[in-house]
Amino acid sequence: MGKMSDLRSRFVNRDLSWLQFNARVLQEAEDERNPLIERLRFLGIFSNNLDEFFRVRYASIQRMSHSEDVKKVKETLGGWAPNDLIQAIQNEVNVLNDRVELTYAKLMAELELNGVKLVDESELTQGQKDFIRTFYIEKVSPTVFAMILQDQLPFPELNDATIYLAIRLWPKQGGDPVLSLVEVPAEIHGRFIELPKYGSNFLMFLDDVLRHNIQYAYFLFPSQRIEAYTFKISRDADLDLDHHDVSRTVLDRVRRGLEDRKVGDPVRMVYDRDMPAEFLAYLIGRIGLENNDAVIAGGRYHNKKDLMRFPNVGNPSLEHPRLEPLQHPDLDMERSLMHVVRQKDVLLFLPYHNFLILVRFLREAAIDMSVTRISITLYRLASQSRIISALINAAKNGKKVRVVIELQARFDEENNLHYLEKMRKVGIEVQTGVEGLKVHSKIVHIEREKPDGGLEHFAVVGTGNFNEGSARFYTDYHLLTSNPTICADLAKVFEFLYEPFKVVKYKELLVSPHYSRAGIIKCLDREIAHAKKGIKSEVIMKFNSLSSFDIGEKLYEASKAGVKVRLLVRGVCCVRPGVKGLSENIEVVSIIDRFLEHSRVYYFSNGGKPLMYLASFDMMTRNLDLRVEVATPVLDPGIQREIMDHLEIQFRDNVKARVYDEQGRSVYRSVPGPRIRSQMELYEYVKKQAKKRRA
Repeated sequence: MGKMSDLRSRFVNRDLSWLQFNARVLQEAEDERNPLIERLRFLGIFSNNLDEFFRVRYASIQRMSHSEDVKKVKETLGGWAPNDLIQAIQNEVNVLNDRVELTYAKLMAELELNGVKLVDESELTQGQKDFIRTFYIEKVSPTVFAMILQDQLPFPELNDATIYLAIRLWPKQGGDPVLSLVEVPAEIHGRFIELPKYGSNFLMFLDDVLRHNIQYAYFLFPSQRIEAYTFKISRDADLDLDHHDVSRTVLDRVRRGLEDRKVGDPVRMVYDRDMPAEFLAYLIGRIGLENNDAVIAGGRYHNKKDLMRFPNVGNPSLEHPRLEPLQHPDLDMERSLMHVVRQKDVLLFLPYHNFLILVRFLREAAIDMSVTRISITLYRLASQSRIISALINAAKNGKKVRVVIELQARFDEENNLHYLEKMRKVGIEVQTGVEGLKVHSKIVHIEREKPDGGLEHFAVVGTGNFNEGSARFYTDYHLLTSNPTICADLAKVFEFLYEPFKVVKYKELLVSPHYSRAGIIKCLDREIAHAKKGIKSEVIMKFNSLSSFDIGEKLYEASKAGVKVRLLVRGVCCVRPGVKGLSENIEVVSIIDRFLEHSRVYYFSNGGKPLMYLASFDMMTRNLDLRVEVATPVLDPGIQREIMDHLEIQFRDNVKARVYDEQGRSVYRSVPGPRIRSQMELYEYVKKQAKKRRA
C-alpha cells in the first residue's frame, strides 16, 4: 500500500496528464489571439483527441478494472485503482465538455459577426428550403437508410466513426412511437453544406439537412410528429491480436483484428441532452453500455472533430496566413543530394523545410545506376504516398528494396495493408514488423557502389514519420548522413529487423528495445556524477510524453544532485516539477500552436563535451522496451548548435508556452520582455540561416 500511495504522490497519472494536454488544445480554441476559423479547428482537434483517448486509454483502464492482479494494475496506473481513475477521468471530461459547449456557442456568435452563419432547419428562407430539398433528393437520399428498432430484432451494429439520429416517429393513427436510427453520411458528403448566399455566407450541418427532410425517409409511416436527437458512441479500439495462434501470420491477425474492432465493446456515449430520459435509457440498454461506461450529455451537435475541416467561406483573415516551406541552404535542384551528404551531414527541420527533399533523396537513389540497395522502415504514410512511389520506382529500376512496414500502427492499419500489397506486386521485399515488437523507428539505409569497387553508404534517421501529409504541420527533424559508423549501425538495425533473435551491438546509435533506456540512464548518471563533483551539469529533453516511472525517478535524482533539467513536453508528463526536496531543478514547458510539436531531442552537457541525440522514442515504457526505436547522436557541431538555438527559442516563448505545476496542470508562461511566439521565431530563424549561407 505504501509503495502505491508513494507512486501516486510522486507522479501525475498519465491519463489525467493527457487530459491536461487536451485542455491546452482547448485553450487554443478559447484564445482570442488566434484567427476564428483556426479556433474552430482546434475545437475539432480537441474532440478528435478525446475520441481516440476513449477508444484506446479509457477502454484499456476498463479492461484493467476486471483484472484479478490488483497490485500490478495499480502499479501500472501509478497507484490508482481503475475505478477511482475512471471516476476522476469522467469528472475531468465533464468539466472540459462544459467548456467546449460554451466555447462553441461563443465561436458561432463570432462567426455570424464575421458574415458566416450556421443555420438549422427552423431558420431557412424559402429559397434555402428549396435548395436543401433538391440537395437532399439528388445527393443525400441515396445514402440515407432508416434502421427500425424492434425488440425482437438484433440492435444494429453502430460505427464509432460517425453520428446517428435517434428518431421517434408518432403515427397519425395514434399508438406507440416508431423508434429508429439514421446514420449521418458525413464521410460521403462532408459535415458542412454551403447554402446559396443572400448577403451573407450560410452553412448548414448535414444533420440538420436530414432533420429538415427526414419525413421523406419514412414515407411508409404517415406521422403527426417526428423527433430526432443526435448521439455517438466510442468503441474499444484495441486490436486484440492472438499472438499464441502461430498458424496465423501477423498479416492475418491484423486483418481479423480490424474486423473485430468494428464491433469492439462500447465505452462511451455522447447524446443530445434534450433526448427524453426514457428514450435515452432504451438506447443505453440496447447498445450495451455498462455502469462504468461514460454516458455524457452534450449539445445538439456531436463529432466536433469534423470542425477540423471547417470550411472558410468568409474572409481569408479568419485563417492563419500560409507559411511556405523554406529552401534548405545546402540543397538546390542543380546539385545531387548524395553529393552534398557525402561532404557533410544535412538537417531537415520540418515543416520549416520541405519534406519533398526526402522524396527527392529516394528518387535520386532510385535512378542512380550505382545504388544497389534501399532499406526503409515505415510506420504511418500519407494516403497518396510519394515515398511509396519512389520505392516502387527503385524496384522497377532493378534496385533491391527492403521495406519493414508496421501493420499495427493504430488507426493506420488499413492504409498500411494497402501499401504492403502494392509494394509486393512490384517485387519489393516487404516484412510486416517484428513479432512482439512494434517497429516505430524512422530510418533509411542506402548502399551504393563506388567507382573503385567498394561500397559507400547513406542514411536518414528521423524523429517523425515519412509522411508528407503530417509533415506539413508536425515539427520533426530528419538527419541525412554518410557517416560510416552511423551507417554501419543502421545496417545492423536492419539485420536485427530481419533476424530479431540475433544479438546486435551498436557503436553510436541508441536502439530500443535493448539499449535506449540504458543509454539514456547512463547519460543521466554521468550528469549526476558531474553535478556531485561541482561540475556544471544540464539536461534538456524535448519529446511528446514522459510516463516511465524509472526515468522519472532518475530525473528526480538528477534534480536533487543539482543538475539543471529542462523539459519541453507536448503531452503527458508524469513528473511533478518544482517540488521542494524532490524536483526543484526541473522545469517543464509545453507549447501548443499551429504546428504540432513532435520532434524528440535529448541533450546532455557531458562535462563540457555536449552530447545530443535525435530520436524516434519518447520517455515511455512502450517506446523504450516494447518497440524498435532508433536515436542517432548529432556529431556535426554546427547542426548541434542549430538545434540548441531552436530549443532556446522555445524556452523563451511567452505567447504559446505553458508551464506545468506540481499537480500536472499548466498555465500560460509569463516571461518578461518582448513577445516571443517560438514557432514564428523559428520560421524567421530558418529563413535567416538560408540567406546567411547563400551569402
